[in-house]
Amino acid sequence: MINKILLEILYRFKLTFSKIKLKFGIKTGFVKSLMIAPYKGFGSREKVYLIGRVLKDRGIGLSEISDSRWKNFSKMYKRFMSWEIPNVKVKATINGDSWIAETDDEGYFEFFINPKQPLQNTTPWVSLELELIDQIVPNQGKVNTKARVIIPTKDVEYGIISDIDDTIVPTGATRIWEMLKTTFLGNAHRRIPFPGVAAFYQALEKGTDGKENNPLFYVSSSPWNLYDFLTEMMSVHGIPLGPLMLRDLGLSREQLIAGSHFDHKLSQVEKIFELVPDIPFILIGDSGQYDPEIYLQVIKDYPGRVKMIYIRHVSEKRKETVLHVKNKMKSLGVDMLLIEDTLKAAEDALSKGWIREDDIQDIINEKIQDGLNNS
Repeated sequence: MINKILLEILYRFKLTFSKIKLKFGIKTGFVKSLMIAPYKGFGSREKVYLIGRVLKDRGIGLSEISDSRWKNFSKMYKRFMSWEIPNVKVKATINGDSWIAETDDEGYFEFFINPKQPLQNTTPWVSLELELIDQIVPNQGKVNTKARVIIPTKDVEYGIISDIDDTIVPTGATRIWEMLKTTFLGNAHRRIPFPGVAAFYQALEKGTDGKENNPLFYVSSSPWNLYDFLTEMMSVHGIPLGPLMLRDLGLSREQLIAGSHFDHKLSQVEKIFELVPDIPFILIGDSGQYDPEIYLQVIKDYPGRVKMIYIRHVSEKRKETVLHVKNKMKSLGVDMLLIEDTLKAAEDALSKGWIREDDIQDIINEKIQDGLNNS
């Protein structure tokens, strides 16, 4: 009871401080331009989910491979020292119809859109218009942007859900100092994926017909502050883009810092399963932070929806536990492959008829090139 009261006091103090800071920033002209930061959404032709944030325009821009550690740190500082705009209305428009959402205390807005007519998309990506309705700063002008949501087409074969840290890129997520150094002093060009990952994910996106219709989703315990950093990293290295489901690490009424890694990732994976119904999924993760246990729970909650699980072996300490989870999955009719090499997962996917043989050579070539670049 005392802890709950203390948490409420701390949270109210945080809100008061944020309001005073924002009011001061607007009055002094430090906050003079705003931005809508949409995060890629997803759903079906009948329901669309989109989340985003209204912030002071940080002017971060794209990185260069030659950027110094100080410049990288400066940009990362801006990402985390954000100015959130609470309690303002954002309008989303698609096919001439509009919906309104209001930002919360942290500047986040969330849309669950039920189009009046089912979307008739022939390609996976659909665009929405977003516009800030409220006037917040002097001479604000129009604040608007486009958002993209991925809607599986009739040609979809399966979806892919992947972790990021130590699954796509080595980050040392189980070694805090190594992870902090990589995050704050590096940039999108210097975050190098595991060899062959980009070509493998491209092959999964193309499936067997080569049409790039299979949607990819990324679920991570990284904070939303890193969203643009992660999407830039994927774009730079040729990893197919898709919705990123991250989390807010700040103080809230319910928690001092962040909820558990397990609960966050499980809830986000299951949100994808709920909003993207009727298609099976390949799940990809690593052995370091409970991905196998999370995916086991997904198998139990959504029987028949998981095609395969690929787990990158990064933790010798957890190997016995992971193999035990693998046996439980097997008893439920789902295979899990523990790999140290992306090519092994690709060869397995090829043997099951999920990717094209032509794409295997691309994965081999990329793996060789990545190995040369990292040597």
